[in-house]
Amino acid sequence: MAILTKEEAKKILDKVLSYAKADETSVSLSGNRTGNIRYARNTVSTSGETDNLALAVTSVFGKKVGSATINEFDDQSLEKTVRRAEEIARLAPENPEYVPMLGPQKYIETASYAESTAKMDPAFRAQAAFDSIDPCSKKNLTAAGYMEDTTGFTAIANSKGLFGYNPYTSVDFSVTTRTADGTGSGYASRDYNDVSKLSTKETTQIAMQKALASTKARALEPGKYTVILEPTAAGDLIGLMMNSLDARNAEEGRSFLSRKGGGTRLGEKFFDERITIYSDPANVEIPGSPFVGGGGGRFGGGGGVDGRPQEKTLWVENGIIKNMSYSRYWAQSKGVKATPPPSGFIMQGGSQSLADLIKSTQKGILVTRFWYIRAVDPQTLLYTGLTRDGTFYVENGQIKYPVKNFRFNESPVIMLNNVEALGKPVRTGGVLIPPMKIRDFTFSSLSDAV
Repeated sequence: MAILTKEEAKKILDKVLSYAKADETSVSLSGNRTGNIRYARNTVSTSGETDNLALAVTSVFGKKVGSATINEFDDQSLEKTVRRAEEIARLAPENPEYVPMLGPQKYIETASYAESTAKMDPAFRAQAAFDSIDPCSKKNLTAAGYMEDTTGFTAIANSKGLFGYNPYTSVDFSVTTRTADGTGSGYASRDYNDVSKLSTKETTQIAMQKALASTKARALEPGKYTVILEPTAAGDLIGLMMNSLDARNAEEGRSFLSRKGGGTRLGEKFFDERITIYSDPANVEIPGSPFVGGGGGRFGGGGGVDGRPQEKTLWVENGIIKNMSYSRYWAQSKGVKATPPPSGFIMQGGSQSLADLIKSTQKGILVTRFWYIRAVDPQTLLYTGLTRDGTFYVENGQIKYPVKNFRFNESPVIMLNNVEALGKPVRTGGVLIPPMKIRDFTFSSLSDAV
């Protein structure tokens, strides 16, 4: 019962709304089947599959709001949940920022559902794990990996006639490989809506190459270096920046977009003119939900299931901040459009490959990925973290030798002002982002971690 059709979901939502006595009522119904397989030391350690179906009811009297959830779907249980939500709403204090629910909306269709992923079963997962473990065993490498696939849906409705339904699928795979002596480590990951695009063997080969190449790492002095950031590394920092485009935070002085003395820096040039970033739920490579909170998007989304349509939105154009995200309350108070945060983002790049960026580098550091990233200063977006699983010194267009990992202190705002070259965007972590070459990237200290 975890995956309901549009008609089945609407029947349940309509029944719940028929019980409602509040001024306004909204209902969300979501279900998913999630499978996984995990392995370590070249041996599968866990695998499983879960089915979940849940319903949430929100009742409103004036500006008093109450919610209740349930995972039982007989008529008595559904009505009991509505009564409970209404009881909570009557007892709740008024929410001064409450905004009335939306009426009917028009939603675009997205390609967030793939039948190939929905058909995944334990045998498929076992084969995928074997295809990763077997080549590592033959090369005396140790593999640890995890794959998770989800098939789900979200349906929303309210007493004002709004209704939306979105089915989605996703598969995420990551693998770390280590040399027998523990001195070399490599990492690779892939995520798709359509599992037919995933090869765990090919992905693992990348991690294997990095592990074998990263033994006997040499120490370099910390400092400012030209770096070639693989998309996984670049996406970590750019994603944090994209999550910081909230208009209210900017207008209340808590953001890198805040202007001293009040107001925001919307419309100002922040980055290199080659930087253009937008979101588009209809993009076929990273399809998202047609409405806020509808599943299928891997990045952001936020704001709960409020029914706002997700639309193509330009966030940065030629280095200029073009849009910020607005909650419905904040947009109403400012008299502007309530632009939801992106459910994914696409950063434009060039036509060069990662190998091309390396070949064009006289001296620099190639970074596979970052980890343990923490905020230092939200008003400058300064972050700190560590490199991991394959960090290499590049000279005269060639990878010369592995280097010990670094701690970095850097802001994506500064980083995107120091762009030397951008490669061809690829999907990673639910976004499309290019590998990038950045000058004067700050490494503050060394790390002994592999």
